Amino acid sequence: MRGEVHDPRAYALGSVAGHAGVFSTADDLAKFCEMILAGGRLGHVRILSPLAVDAMTRPRDYGDADVRALGFDIATGYSRTRGDFFPPGSFGHTGFTGTSIWIDPASETFVILLSNRVHPEGKGDVSRLRGLVSNVVAASLPEDVRSRSRELAARLPRRTREVSAGIDVWISEGFRSIAGKRIGLVTNSTGRARDGRSTAEVLISPAAQKAGVELLRLFSPEHGLRTEADSKVADETDPATKLPVRSLYGDSRRPAPEDLAGLDAIVYDIQDIGTRFYTYLTTLGYVMEEAAKARVPIFVLDRPDPIGGEVVEGPPADEPRLSFTAYHTIPVRTGMTVGELALLFNAERKIGADVRIVKMRGWSRHLWYDETGLEWIHPSPNMRSLAAAALYPGVGLLETTNVSVGRGTDTPFEVLGAPWIDGARLAEVLAARAIAGVRFSPLHFTPADSVHAGKRCGGVRIDLVDREALRSVSLGIEIATALRDLYPVDWDRKNFIALIANANAVDRLERGESAPRIIASWQKELEEFQKRRAKYLLY
Repeated sequence: MRGEVHDPRAYALGSVAGHAGVFSTADDLAKFCEMILAGGRLGHVRILSPLAVDAMTRPRDYGDADVRALGFDIATGYSRTRGDFFPPGSFGHTGFTGTSIWIDPASETFVILLSNRVHPEGKGDVSRLRGLVSNVVAASLPEDVRSRSRELAARLPRRTREVSAGIDVWISEGFRSIAGKRIGLVTNSTGRARDGRSTAEVLISPAAQKAGVELLRLFSPEHGLRTEADSKVADETDPATKLPVRSLYGDSRRPAPEDLAGLDAIVYDIQDIGTRFYTYLTTLGYVMEEAAKARVPIFVLDRPDPIGGEVVEGPPADEPRLSFTAYHTIPVRTGMTVGELALLFNAERKIGADVRIVKMRGWSRHLWYDETGLEWIHPSPNMRSLAAAALYPGVGLLETTNVSVGRGTDTPFEVLGAPWIDGARLAEVLAARAIAGVRFSPLHFTPADSVHAGKRCGGVRIDLVDREALRSVSLGIEIATALRDLYPVDWDRKNFIALIANANAVDRLERGESAPRIIASWQKELEEFQKRRAKYLLY
């Protein structure tokens, strides 16, 4: 078949087909790529109009979560040619025999791979090789070139899924798995169905009653049932359902045996934010422990990790440092849903609970919360936006020190400062480090409460400009080392270990090591955790 089309469909048509049959060389394909990158011009010759090239390469969402251009692949199940580093919005094409091109306008780079995977036995797979070749090329580009990809990635239509949280799945199934049970519900204002009803209201609805579901009592975590409190929470009565509410952030942080008496099951439905020191995870662990003792099964209604389920970041907590803000030896940024973490906790801490996960429908690990179609409800008083949640694993690490992280302002976790900080100087130092995903600008602000309440603080605003590139825990370490070097006396960091919960990282900070060295020091532990984590992933 030398010199004849190898695609079997095109060959059956006498080599005349729109999708195959053109023979060319790497040099000629390079000219084609150069022409596309130049807006339709090759040298002094105009081949296509700029509008034609724009129409050919503009991302288009066809409603099936795939993004394509006209004749080009952008973000589909066939996009492995892009590799891991070329940005979303770059584009390419593959051929049956293993050929491929990938073009990145942001860096003005293209990759051509010519192969014949079907020779000599009519089979072969080069899809992984395509991605590896692209990785080698993209990784060799200067950082300032790669940073220009943000503008191109912004052209991509946002892919939104119709994600059904665990409570929505229960509604669609007619409460089959909980039918006939007397239950207690651990929840707050984030426990809500897509139709706007709270999970408590759903579980006392006529449909739930028809299935024999009897909701007897509620339990609330830190911040209370309505996520309004920022201090100790008392027991109360829920005005909507008239049910008693037992606080798990009052005199006790665990349900007592009498709280579980008469229950056939416990249901947990709270939105987490993907960060280890967010205390709802510890409440989950404590409830699981008490449910195991009472021999009561616990149903976890799963919800998304709002900052995506792919990235895992930060040092695992030391066993001796476990606390209410560090329930288990997991990294700071977990990359796991509450359902997955419940399975991991139960197995690794040998809790022995009867844990039953009600899985979501439609969620994939790459999705951020604003791509799920679910309503954002503040998980806590200061967690007011997805941007704040994205920054929180890093900026939140600093709030046990004497800097304000924006509590008592309109933008918690998006600003940082103290009366003794020169915001312009700190912004300059941080900007010089070229920290991926964020931009810094100086500002003054006066927090209304928490650290430095009522005092004018100098500091920085942290603008999230590329959330896919952001490594928030690394950002927190970069800020910590900058404060250490600029303000060795003023910055009181004796309690910094409280949330990072890793003595090695803190010791390295105190020895004066750079942020990259500190971050590199926990990578082996992180890799070991990722192996542990893999067993419990549900999506």
